[in-house]
Amino acid sequence: MAEFTHFNESGRARMVDVGGKAQTERVATAQAKVYLRPETLEKIQRGKIAKGDVLAVAQVAAVMGAKKTPDLIPMCHPLLLTSVDISFKEEPQPDRQGRCSITVMATAKTSGQTGVEMEAMTAVSVAALTIYDMCKAIDRGISFSDVWLASKSGGKSGAYDRDSGASRHHGEHGDE
Repeated sequence: MAEFTHFNESGRARMVDVGGKAQTERVATAQAKVYLRPETLEKIQRGKIAKGDVLAVAQVAAVMGAKKTPDLIPMCHPLLLTSVDISFKEEPQPDRQGRCSITVMATAKTSGQTGVEMEAMTAVSVAALTIYDMCKAIDRGISFSDVWLASKSGGKSGAYDRDSGASRHHGEHGDE
C-alpha cells in the first residue's frame, strides 16, 4: 500500500520534510492556452488595449505568480527561484469556433531540494488570468485551458517530457 507523503500519522495534511534531499538543479516548463476573438488579438498586437501592453503586464504577473506560489498552494515550499522565463506564441488563425489563441510558456529554475513544477504552472495560470483581466472590457468570452506541465528535470524522480511521453522515475514519492 502506498504511503501518502502529505499526511501525518493522524491523517492530517502536512508539508513534506525535504531537509534530507540533495540540492540539485531543478527546471520545469508549463504552458497554458488563452482563447480570444480575432479582434481582441489584433488589438493586443497593435497596443490598442486601454489598460496597456497586455503581454508585458502578463509577463510580469507570471513572474510574480511564480514567486508567490507557496502563498497560494498550501503544501508548496518557499523556493529561491534562480530564473523564471515567460514567452508567448500568438496564433492569429481562428480555430473552428472562430477563436484565436495565445500560448503562454513558463520555465522556472532553482537549485534546491524540491521541484519547481508548481511555480511554472502558477506562472502560466496567472499570465492567463492577467490577459483576461486586461481584455475583459472588450471580450468577456476569453477562456483558457490546456494548462499542463510540459517538462521537468532534476531531483530524485528524474526527467519528464510530455511531448515525448518520456518519464524516467527513480523515486517513489515524486520530486518533492
